[in-house]
Amino acid sequence: MRITDLPTPSLVLDRAKLVRNIQRMAEAARRHGVALRPHLKTSKSIDVARLALEGQAGGIAVSTLKEAEYFVRHGIADVHYAVSIVPDKLERVAAIQNRGARVTVITDSVEVARAIDAKGQELDHTFHVLIEIDCGEGRSGVYADSPEMLKIAELIDRSPKAALAGVMSHAGHSYGCRSLAEIEEVAEAERAAAVTAAERIRMLEIACPTVSVGSTPTALHARGLEGVTEMRPGVYMFGDMFQAQIGSCAVSDLAVSVITEVISHRAPLGRLLIDAGALALSKDRSTQDTPNDIGFGLVAGLDGRPLAPQLHVGKVYQEHGQIVLTEDTPADSLPVGARLRVYPNHICMTGAMYGEYYVVDSEHGDGEEIVAVWPRTNGW
Repeated sequence: MRITDLPTPSLVLDRAKLVRNIQRMAEAARRHGVALRPHLKTSKSIDVARLALEGQAGGIAVSTLKEAEYFVRHGIADVHYAVSIVPDKLERVAAIQNRGARVTVITDSVEVARAIDAKGQELDHTFHVLIEIDCGEGRSGVYADSPEMLKIAELIDRSPKAALAGVMSHAGHSYGCRSLAEIEEVAEAERAAAVTAAERIRMLEIACPTVSVGSTPTALHARGLEGVTEMRPGVYMFGDMFQAQIGSCAVSDLAVSVITEVISHRAPLGRLLIDAGALALSKDRSTQDTPNDIGFGLVAGLDGRPLAPQLHVGKVYQEHGQIVLTEDTPADSLPVGARLRVYPNHICMTGAMYGEYYVVDSEHGDGEEIVAVWPRTNGW
């Protein structure tokens, strides 16, 4: 089978590019002397996980409990559930751990820390807990210098059925950076917040073994990670157009694209339609504030090379995408039935509607032959 035989839209993954991206991040982790805990919220695939874990300690991060269940079923026994835990999900966490895995949960709440203690005693089950530290993003977490942070640490440490695993932080605001210098500054703030929190906990004579930071841009471009024990990047495996815009990768590194087909022409309007719309590409507009806004995706040929002059998906409906033509790209050069690739803005969101990857390998072929089909898990 070749990509010309695929139903459209389909998600295509280039294994050779994936491997190179994985190797690049593994080298960054070695350079900083920290463990690499791949975040698999983007790929949601055991086949990708096995490649990402080659030569690593074996732990992963996930963003849903369904992902945790899926990866544990496939033999991964060290899982960091990187979303604030709520008490009514603790029994599900316990059930996953009863399969022989360790699932580390996170919290930024004194009340939830008390609930973890109570539920652990009720179930006679030990929960492993990381305290989430806000390093400047303002999404979730407690500040490293706050009394609440120490209170959470003390509550977990005193509990007979909870164990403090350490602290973690996520510099999601690094995605707002527009230069490597800005990313380096955010990475240092992330490192300092997590390390400061760990040091304050240790001053209470409470063990704090894990100091975990995340985000692909900061993991790649941090000046140093002194005091950090692990990093949890995720989108680095695939890359997307937004990551390419902020310097985390090049367009030629993008490992995943959407195969689509031209379905209609509006030549007088300088537009044509493809069968990849909002559900196939996502509605994220993350490149709109970057120097090269590519709308809802960059258009390329089946060979993976972006078309010249550059074309992009300018508008999406549920199942339609609208490509904006240029004067140098007449509509009849892309007839109805023509197949294209689209490199998405935000691959995590793009992948959510697909049940599998059609895998090609540009290093050992022409990049158009399907060499494998890798399933992925979706949902919560």
